[in-house]
Amino acid sequence: MEPSNLLLIVEDDASFARALRRSFERRGYEVRIAAGAEGVATLLEDASPVYAVVDLKLNGSSGLECVRQLHAHDPEMKIVVLTGFASIATAVEAIKLGACHYLAKPSNTDDIEAAFDKRSGDASISVTARPTSLKTLEWERIHETLVESDFNISETARRLGMHRRTLARKLEKKRVT
Repeated sequence: MEPSNLLLIVEDDASFARALRRSFERRGYEVRIAAGAEGVATLLEDASPVYAVVDLKLNGSSGLECVRQLHAHDPEMKIVVLTGFASIATAVEAIKLGACHYLAKPSNTDDIEAAFDKRSGDASISVTARPTSLKTLEWERIHETLVESDFNISETARRLGMHRRTLARKLEKKRVT
C-alpha cells in the first residue's frame, strides 16, 4: 500500500474499530488502530498517517487530546472526529484543535470519506429560523461542561448542580430534537 493512504482509527470499541478497518481496507487504505492517546503516541513514532478517525469519548477520556496530538504531529493530516455525544461545544473544540470535520454516530465509511474531502466550509448552507428547544440547550450545556471537566462525569454533575446518576441517565438517552 502507498503511505499516502495510511489511516489511523482511534477507537476504544474493538468491534467498531475492526468493522471500520475492514471497510477502509476494502477501499485501498492501509489502516492502523489505536485505543487511546497512548496508542496514538506509540504509533506516531513509527508512522505518519495522512488520515485519522478519532472517537470523541475514549474509555472515559477525551478524544480531543488525540486530535491535538495528531495535529501537532502533522498539521496537514485530515482528522475526522466521530461521536455519539455530539454537541456544539465539542464540535468547536475539535475544529480548533485541528479536526477537519466532526460527525455524529452513526456514520459510515462513505460519510467519513466525504468528510476527508470537505476541508473547507460551505457558506451556502441555509440558516434556519427554527428556535432551539429547551432539550437541545440542556444537551449542549451538559456537553460543554463535560468538555470543560475533561469528560469527568462526577465533576460535570457537580458543576451542573445535579446528581451524578441523573446526569448518567441523561447521557444514556438518545438526543431528542
